[in-house]
Amino acid sequence: MSKQELHTRIIKTKDLLRKEGLTIPEYQRPYKWTIKNVNQLIDDIAYHRDRSAYRLGTIVFYRDEKSQLNIVDGQQRTITLILIALAIASNQNRLHAELHKAKVDPVQSQWFSDLAFSNTTSLKNIQTNYREIFRRVDDFDVDTVLFFYNKCELVEVILEDVSEAFQFFDSQNARGKDLEPHDLLKAYHLREMSKISTEAERLKSVETWEGLNTEDLKKVFDNYLYRIRNWSKGTSARKFDKSEVDIFKGISPSIQEPFPFADLYRIGHFYVEGYNQDFNRSIDRKSMIYPFQIDQIIINGKRFFELINHYIGQMDFEKRLTGISEHSKQILKTLNKYDARTRTGDQYVRSLFDCTLLYYLDKFGTVEIDRAIEKFFVWAYSLRLTMQNVQLASMDNYALEAPFLFKTIKESTNPKQVLSLPLASVDQVRSSKTKEIEVIFKRLNYLHD
Repeated sequence: MSKQELHTRIIKTKDLLRKEGLTIPEYQRPYKWTIKNVNQLIDDIAYHRDRSAYRLGTIVFYRDEKSQLNIVDGQQRTITLILIALAIASNQNRLHAELHKAKVDPVQSQWFSDLAFSNTTSLKNIQTNYREIFRRVDDFDVDTVLFFYNKCELVEVILEDVSEAFQFFDSQNARGKDLEPHDLLKAYHLREMSKISTEAERLKSVETWEGLNTEDLKKVFDNYLYRIRNWSKGTSARKFDKSEVDIFKGISPSIQEPFPFADLYRIGHFYVEGYNQDFNRSIDRKSMIYPFQIDQIIINGKRFFELINHYIGQMDFEKRLTGISEHSKQILKTLNKYDARTRTGDQYVRSLFDCTLLYYLDKFGTVEIDRAIEKFFVWAYSLRLTMQNVQLASMDNYALEAPFLFKTIKESTNPKQVLSLPLASVDQVRSSKTKEIEVIFKRLNYLHD
């Protein structure tokens, strides 16, 4: 990175507050600091108020072609500092009188009035935190206010190149603790979209993403996509963290290199785009979704966001499996009802079953689905019945051992290749509180007393 593209200096809080042209880019996550975070910051400021200076951290900006300062890193702390400044300026109690007597004018930040927050999470946390900050600021004295303005400092980094800004965002947050892996992926794929999409498309992707339930988002990554993609390749999948995000990075549809493997994805991407944008869609009101597959090479940008949204919708098995047999319904009902299902080990086993079922449905649909449910139930819950204590490693190792179920699904071109895999019977039950599971095993002739 050239010196012309990177500008670094130490600034005071009052310098930060007086800056103009602040924006929060679309790839940033919502404002999620809690009252606990706010109180910790205020406590730190009060504790260090006798020091000659106190470093609050780093704030990274990307200065765009309109000279707007986009926050790349440090959004949570910056918004909180603005809230503190706003609370000081709005105070009409004792502090107001003391500041007036000492001829200290509160720093009026234009940033907050210029910023627009549409995300409900951001709005809720801003309102909740401001009320707490307003109460805390009422205990400030003149010296604390002056320390906040003049002695609290930040390292300011201004980047002039958008690609460097995204790279900085990725590298900074990959080392940090506050962002989830999917937050980093959101930033990465928005960066990829910046090359080939309109602002409206990017905003739509962000709105869709932020509208997803956080637990569903975490679940689809941690419990399904990450595990299936790795297990199908014969690779361990114990914990999805920031070091594993590359598994969800792939190729750009605008890739220029003549890689033959990318042609199929490029053709599919642009055909779907062309179909949906054709004027005939205004007449027949039809649309085509991209034919996603869990183990496919990821298409960066918009398709990534669509893929995640698609598979969150695929997790509801009850909604998808309405035409199954009574026998299959009984298996699913048992898995949802038996007493020990919430134990950690039982949840690991349930993950094995759910992942195989989702992977099969993703590839073969509901063809021979009753046989598939039975097969995956026996395979997964044989681990539960034969082990007293199922650990994360037990689940992971089991997924990678013979009969190599995930690898078989990946390589199969017909359901029979999966459903014909032989499974061993259970000779001795070592688990407890699994009587309902054992009853089904006996009925299927996979458990012998």
